Amino acid sequence: MQEQKPLLSNIHLPEDIKNLDFPALDRLSLEMRDLIISTVSRNGGHLASNLGIIELSIVLHRVFDSPVDKIVWDVGHQCYAHKILTGRSADFPGLRRSGGIAGFPKTNESVHDSFNTGHASTSISAALGILTGRKSLGIPGRVIAVIGDGALSGGLAYEALSHAGESNYPLIVVLNDNKMSIGPNVGAFSKYLSKLSMKEKYQKFRRAIDNFIRSIPGIGFALFKIINRLKRAIKAVFYTDNFFVDLGFEYVGPIDGHKIPQLIKVIEDAKNLNKAVVIHVMTKKGRGYAPAEANPGIYHGVPSFDITKGYSPDLEQNTFTRAFSKSILALGSENKKIAVITAAMADGCGVVPFKEAYPDRFFDVDIAEAHAVTFAAGLAMGGLKPVVAIYSTFIQRAVDQIIHDVCLQNLGVTFVLDRSGLVSDDGETHQGIFDISIFRSAPNLTILSPAGEEELNGMLNLAATSSSPVMIRYPKAICPSSDPAFSLPLEEGRGVFIKKQPGNSICILFTGSLYREVLDAGKILDSAGIGADLYNIRYIKPIDEDFLKSSLRNYKKIVVAEEGSIRGGFGEYLCSLAEIGNSGKEIRLLGVREGFDALGKREDLLERTCLDGKGIATAVMELAKT
Repeated sequence: MQEQKPLLSNIHLPEDIKNLDFPALDRLSLEMRDLIISTVSRNGGHLASNLGIIELSIVLHRVFDSPVDKIVWDVGHQCYAHKILTGRSADFPGLRRSGGIAGFPKTNESVHDSFNTGHASTSISAALGILTGRKSLGIPGRVIAVIGDGALSGGLAYEALSHAGESNYPLIVVLNDNKMSIGPNVGAFSKYLSKLSMKEKYQKFRRAIDNFIRSIPGIGFALFKIINRLKRAIKAVFYTDNFFVDLGFEYVGPIDGHKIPQLIKVIEDAKNLNKAVVIHVMTKKGRGYAPAEANPGIYHGVPSFDITKGYSPDLEQNTFTRAFSKSILALGSENKKIAVITAAMADGCGVVPFKEAYPDRFFDVDIAEAHAVTFAAGLAMGGLKPVVAIYSTFIQRAVDQIIHDVCLQNLGVTFVLDRSGLVSDDGETHQGIFDISIFRSAPNLTILSPAGEEELNGMLNLAATSSSPVMIRYPKAICPSSDPAFSLPLEEGRGVFIKKQPGNSICILFTGSLYREVLDAGKILDSAGIGADLYNIRYIKPIDEDFLKSSLRNYKKIVVAEEGSIRGGFGEYLCSLAEIGNSGKEIRLLGVREGFDALGKREDLLERTCLDGKGIATAVMELAKT
């Protein structure tokens, strides 16, 4: 038998799949799976969600005409197949690498990427806005929101559904359901009704009958209301999954998301409707790679791994996440009031052991960060000691709740921000660089930055006994331990010197996450004959200003290295202190500036922002010359 030539090498744009027959489309899906698995095994990335949506991606590009038609991908960690089909197949091996293509949709990367996404539940709002704008300007084309993988648990999605259902615009919402809890499957009769209501001829017939009834003199309007109520009553009895219908959408489904012919037929029907419609598609995360199918949670986001052996988390590395996991588990044993809340980040934040040990004090609220914070405020008001464990980038979605519901009421809620600072591979949407500048002005809030395991443990114990809110930020990185300075008692508003020698006129102040980089800088400076003292800030807020001024009195030159935004950061605060800012001291601020290239490993990002050992040492050397 003659060997079949690969199809993927001939797929450069969506129109290249328009005329492929069904067997060819099935072959294409297999080739795409192989490419995604091999690439993620080398580069790391989001695997399970992308393997589950390949057939649906093919069908969407087969039926619609991107970029005339706009597809908005929720969260964005299900866009790999879309990227392969839209001219980036040859570049796909560079996925998530510095200088390569991003792991999320980027409008500056391709005209086929309609909206930048990286956080959940935004697709319907964005798609409705795009569609409304295009309708206002008379621009043709359909707009499709693809939402799933838990994103429908976010409140923003429901706000958008409510608006879209009453907007009278033909928005198409594709619900990619991979076993998320959005309600039971509908029955056979409901499927029949939904398919019937999808037909364009049926829609025209129904509108004609409705208009005829309303036009009957004298009784038309009243009769129409009676008939309309009757139709709703019938659907209420037989059509059990009527949430979307009640919001004003047509609904079809559930449909097997891996059967291409059926998908094409249904989505083509939806395309011909002139009304908002929800297409409910059932897919399997990890499809085509057995380990990912068996453990989709583990394979949601993975580093590089051996395809034949599969991915296995390295339990030997003592990361900040693992150090927190051990510490909060111990705290939970000592204090029965400790409760942990997370927003679909139990694995990532290291709170699964706490969940298993104390299930009655663990709450995963799905992708609902704002609710998580206000819920925690209620727990605190009810007498518990809540600990909210969320990534720094996602806590941005709960700023109002932190300020309004926690800080203004001065409640004893602890916020543990994992992945604060620079984050590998996922680009600008996942960087944890804004928490300092966002929350430094929040009333009653203490912000702490541990440099090592002992400090982290001490800060958690401090937070557990505090009647006011406390925020602890740390990076996705190895957690140092055993430095004697880590075990020094915490004093409110004060940091500690990890290195101090008489006669030094230069001091490096740093946030805890940069401990290893600052030590490297110290070694470089020592070899260059430049003495610099190293001061671990510990408390980002509040600051014992008198102590800080006294500690820095004898230094003529100061470098502040913080793993966060320079704007609104600790360094700017330091410069604002009159006795320091106007004292003739030379101050150099190192941190993240606006608009930086955020794609690459954390080590690469530290180097680019001059926050690695070499970059910090260079800044000190340059300052020493002045």
